[in-house]
Amino acid sequence: MVLVTGVSRFLGARVANTLQADPGIERVIGVDTVAPTTSLGRTEFVRVDIRTPSIAKVIASAEVDTVVHLNLVTAAAGGRVPMKEINVIGTMQLLGACQRSPHMRKLVVRSSAAVYGSSAMDPAVFGEDDEPHEPPTSGYAKDAVEVEGYVRGLKRRRSDLTVSVLRFANFLGPDVDSPVTRYLRMPVVPTVLGFDPRLQFLHSDDGVEVLRRMTVEEHPGVFNVAGDGVLLLSQCIRRAGRAPMPLPSPAFAMVGDTGKRMGGLPAFSAELQRWLTYGRVIDTSHLVAELSWRPKYGTEAAYVEFLQAHGLGSGLPLNIFDRLTGGLS
Repeated sequence: MVLVTGVSRFLGARVANTLQADPGIERVIGVDTVAPTTSLGRTEFVRVDIRTPSIAKVIASAEVDTVVHLNLVTAAAGGRVPMKEINVIGTMQLLGACQRSPHMRKLVVRSSAAVYGSSAMDPAVFGEDDEPHEPPTSGYAKDAVEVEGYVRGLKRRRSDLTVSVLRFANFLGPDVDSPVTRYLRMPVVPTVLGFDPRLQFLHSDDGVEVLRRMTVEEHPGVFNVAGDGVLLLSQCIRRAGRAPMPLPSPAFAMVGDTGKRMGGLPAFSAELQRWLTYGRVIDTSHLVAELSWRPKYGTEAAYVEFLQAHGLGSGLPLNIFDRLTGGLS
């Protein structure tokens, strides 16, 4: 019996649909505060707020043995306070319910590579055991750090549970709408003057497959998840056929603040601004060795499909485009 949180968002809905098609899974329950806009097949939708004790009643009454927690949000209506409540308070309530349930045996948690932060002093590549030089101090990145701390606490109290924590790179795909995808679709793309960060992406198909495997198989531990390879931000902008607009860091932050107030532009959170300044690269060798599998889409392939889905770009492979432009940023 599997319970999936955040089932009204793109990732939760897709994971629920994938799991309910597995003949080895007898029942799937999807929970969220609002009804999903896409069909969930035989997945049973329950409207419940994980920030309330009601989630414990759902887990207990349905005798849930596996929880797939996908309700880490990067933005929420109403701003920072409701986002933190969903991410942190919601996770605390959910983990408390898991701890008390005698039927629980497995927990799969969506985390984020944002837990590593982004700074000028970062290592070239982050492994799962590496600590950030500057830990996140705000936004969903800080929430992800706290969520992982609460998960470790649950593991200490319930050592019998199989716990898998997945630190995802930024998702791309035809079905993904996020601050990052909205930024990359801007006609004129603001950048931080003097910086060209290295970026990694994960195709949503590969993210769903990783979550499926973690749910139906036994893979305890913490895993970085990203497509192979990296792209420079300048390459992404050229490939999309967009115009870069280099700005000093204070002006870049001001653009983000303006977008937040106006609502018609992408809002640049503090963690997004740092990522677009310093970038971040994660090592996925632990995941590949554990699953004997690697993502179907590399970072470049995921980005190319994203461009095609939105009618962007020249249609040329990145390496050809860069040769034609002389590789200039």
